[in-house]
Amino acid sequence: MKSQALLLTALAFFSTNAVRAQDPAANHETVPIYKVTVIERTVKAVNYQYRSGPTQIDFRGTVLLPHAKGQAVVESKAGRTELDAKFEHVEPPTKYGNEYLTYVLWAITPEGHAKNLGEVLANGGDHASMRVTTDLQAFGLIVTAEPYSAVRQPSNVVVMENEIRPDTIGKIEQVNAKYELMPRGSYTYVVPIYMRTAESEARKLPMDRYEALLEVYQAQNAVQIAQSVGADHYAADTFARASQLLRSAQDLQARNAGRSAVVTTAREAAQTAEDARMIAQQRKHEEELASARGEAARERERRIAAEANTARAQQEASADRMQLDGARAARERAEAEAAAYRTTTPPPPAVAVVVQSPPAPRDDSQKTALRVNLLQQLGGTLATRDTPRGLVITVPDSDFHGTALNPAFYGALSRVASIIAAYPGLAVQVDGHTDSAGSAGGDERYSYQRALAVRDALVRAGIPTNAAYARGLGSTRPVVANASAAGRQQNRRVEITISGDPIGTLPYWDKTYSIVPQR
Repeated sequence: MKSQALLLTALAFFSTNAVRAQDPAANHETVPIYKVTVIERTVKAVNYQYRSGPTQIDFRGTVLLPHAKGQAVVESKAGRTELDAKFEHVEPPTKYGNEYLTYVLWAITPEGHAKNLGEVLANGGDHASMRVTTDLQAFGLIVTAEPYSAVRQPSNVVVMENEIRPDTIGKIEQVNAKYELMPRGSYTYVVPIYMRTAESEARKLPMDRYEALLEVYQAQNAVQIAQSVGADHYAADTFARASQLLRSAQDLQARNAGRSAVVTTAREAAQTAEDARMIAQQRKHEEELASARGEAARERERRIAAEANTARAQQEASADRMQLDGARAARERAEAEAAAYRTTTPPPPAVAVVVQSPPAPRDDSQKTALRVNLLQQLGGTLATRDTPRGLVITVPDSDFHGTALNPAFYGALSRVASIIAAYPGLAVQVDGHTDSAGSAGGDERYSYQRALAVRDALVRAGIPTNAAYARGLGSTRPVVANASAAGRQQNRRVEITISGDPIGTLPYWDKTYSIVPQR
């Protein structure tokens, strides 16, 4: 009864500490989380040949349970393999953590598939025995500590493994079977402090009541673990059924119903909760996969749209170049005709004239037309204004995450780069600005990093490297006062300035003025 008393002491503590909080306002503490991670381990597997007679194997304890040992007789028969196993020195599983309530015997195939053969339940002492049947032919055997007996994947708390006996070597085929394990200590519950029970309240129970209580605690574990992975959301019907069965088992146990009724209901609750956990994990995986596919489809659509915009911008730029070439040819013809006229016509009589400043170059109108056309193209992608410095595009603070560009903004920058690249001779100056909240050196570095991120995106999209420059101006050029949060956010910006001889130096709304000397 020593093992039973030790396990019951741990159960008395765990029965209240493994319950999910019912009162959200209560004080809570956190104990280990349940999640699945793959760990690889190997064990010797045996091919139990049909009609070769019984095969004896031994079990030896691992470093987690070094004194444990066992023996088993395995025999392959028509359509099944029978196993009769006995174990000694089986200590309470709660020594590995209050979440571990039982042991489970597993068959591991050479391909790594794990099959739950049943619960290893110690008697009043530290001995256990079991007789089971499986449809497997070649397998290894291990014993693990588990939170409940209905689990479908072994934990990594491996306490015993099969050991090949010397007198069977040569009669059996030995292979290394790999199997996946869940990590130890991966069960988490939020526990209300007021529900703790002192270990001193543990008491000894008759064996039948002890077994029934243990099964109820295992069912409770299974339900809580299923809920921790979202089964109440992803597998609501199955989880509700498991919760109802757990309540029924707890009610039967509280009314001291027979062991058979309590154990049967509790085991069904644990099995149903395990079904809910598996369904929840599968549906979460499917949901994540569908989300990833949807994002990939949206990204593909954005890329196709960007490529179409680039092609359209290139076509428009080509048409503009043809228009400019035609205007240049017409101007050259007009100049040739004027030169021919001057050689054949005598000069007019001299008259008094007012000396004015030289007129603007004849091609200013073409530059202005090109500037307006470029302004319209850029304005169709991002807000653009015409200034004496050039055409200016402002990238607001909301399009950055720290010093990194928002990925959703790359498409717009790609279209801007395509439009600018269609006009050779243009230069791009990217200036970063901040508010006055930080230090001067930090402001300049921060603003430069933002400007460099925009400049690099434009170069990757087609702007020549030697035509794009970045600099950080810090908080030296605010557009509004920094007195309010909205003003500071407006000052945190990056400005892209496009300038160059092809579009002239005057905004379309400005003009040159002649100066007449006063006499």
